[in-house]
Amino acid sequence: MTKLLLIFLFTCVASLSASASDGYTDFVYAGCSQPKFPPGSPYQFNVDSLLASLANAAAYSSYANYTSAAAASSSPAYGLFQCRGDLPYSDCHSCVRSALSQLSPLCPSAAGAAVQLRGCFLRYGNDSFLGKADTSVLYNKCGPPAGGGYNSDMRDAALADLTSGSARGTYRIGAAGYVQAMVQCVGDQSAKHCEDCVAAAVAELRAACGFAVAGDAYLGKCFARYWSNGIYTSKTDHDDEAGKTLAIIIGLIAGVAFIIVLLSFLRKAGNYGKY
Repeated sequence: MTKLLLIFLFTCVASLSASASDGYTDFVYAGCSQPKFPPGSPYQFNVDSLLASLANAAAYSSYANYTSAAAASSSPAYGLFQCRGDLPYSDCHSCVRSALSQLSPLCPSAAGAAVQLRGCFLRYGNDSFLGKADTSVLYNKCGPPAGGGYNSDMRDAALADLTSGSARGTYRIGAAGYVQAMVQCVGDQSAKHCEDCVAAAVAELRAACGFAVAGDAYLGKCFARYWSNGIYTSKTDHDDEAGKTLAIIIGLIAGVAFIIVLLSFLRKAGNYGKY
């Protein structure tokens, strides 16, 4: 089984809130397998063919999965994409193409990879993960703590809508008072697997986010989120870029400091040898 090493392109601090209308192509996380495929190999041909099929299917569907083995049946590539249930096909297509464009820079030549954007999910690999259940928690994020007067019962009621007996389908929404919620399973899940994943995602939000005004939970085969009064847990582009820039600057400063210390040590060692 191809294991994916998760990549998070954001800083872990200073995330307050942003509008609920955050872009559907906003980056959430990516995962890359450590094994890589040789350039020009039959498996690479199968991957390229698979990703082209997924890109084309996103123009007229919100979910699709394919298996590509044209180049070599012994090295099949499996893949799927899933768009958020409220996205029109045009936005779904744009989202999937955006996810595809990030695969190569983030996971060059990886035997398996996944990219989660705000509005869509894309994954491929050399193991047959299609149709298999996966409730492992990949990523969660909580909004700021609620101020006085926040009613967590509303949050719990909105989340309960997602797991009630009347809730059906892979994409569901819930609401209670000023709190809204949504959940979606990947389209390859059976009804039973979807129910299990939704229950696990809702439980993760309740346990991890406490009295936060908003929260996200991404599991292997589903995601769930809730927000209050239009407050949504996603940093703005400005915050993301500032965090990346700060990290780069800190890294450069640390590198320069190390070189200075090293040169000073070598200079002293050279001077010592002269005596």
